[in-house]
Amino acid sequence: MSEHELAGKVAIVTGAGRNIGRAIALRLARSGAAVVVNARANAAEADAVVKEIAAAGGKAISVIGDVADPKTAAALADGALKPFGRIDILVNNAAVRREKAITDMSYADWREVMDVTLDSAFHCVKACLPGLRKQGGAIVNIGGMSAHIGSKNRAHVIAAKAALVGFTRGLAHDLADDRISVNCAVPGAIDTTRAAGARPAHHLTHGTITGERGTSEDVAALVHFLCTPAAHYITGQAIHANGGAYHGS
Repeated sequence: MSEHELAGKVAIVTGAGRNIGRAIALRLARSGAAVVVNARANAAEADAVVKEIAAAGGKAISVIGDVADPKTAAALADGALKPFGRIDILVNNAAVRREKAITDMSYADWREVMDVTLDSAFHCVKACLPGLRKQGGAIVNIGGMSAHIGSKNRAHVIAAKAALVGFTRGLAHDLADDRISVNCAVPGAIDTTRAAGARPAHHLTHGTITGERGTSEDVAALVHFLCTPAAHYITGQAIHANGGAYHGS
């Protein structure tokens, strides 16, 4: 490993088998953290991330399961505490992004998005708090630019991501005395691997100042910074990585 800001720390990253989650796991590991890599069902993807971290000299394990289930959240906390002895960082990245008009949306459609994107963050925070409180640390929730600019046929996704911002701000107040910072990293238009048949990213029409889409590594760099001691005075914030496509808060 070439960097050591997080040496001795232990991180949990949900939805870390691919794309932004994978990049975050690799970036934290490169900085010296041991990483618990979570994927909902694809063990091969999660194990590949673990192997990549190990090949670079880092430490990682995988925990497979849906973080919408509190039992998976508990397994993630145990996955950090049993082999590594502590929890310093929690990155709530797991999410589902569906498109459906509100006229066609069922309550089951609504709940699926809320369960995975919002409720999972609650479950993971609750499971990890005993570990985090022992020495302080960082929680980073991964938001979405659509929560700030809106988008057609994504009322459930937008509501869940917007709620994550509110959850972030509330937690920052609740956990300040425990020396736990809580922030929301908000990606803009990011090049990611999308499922077969998926539509292009919904906010491609919102142009960036830089004239290019970002990468998963761009988001990972922001998350990494928020987890380092240098960011100890930053908490309760929604911080955007979008190439200047959106300027609000």
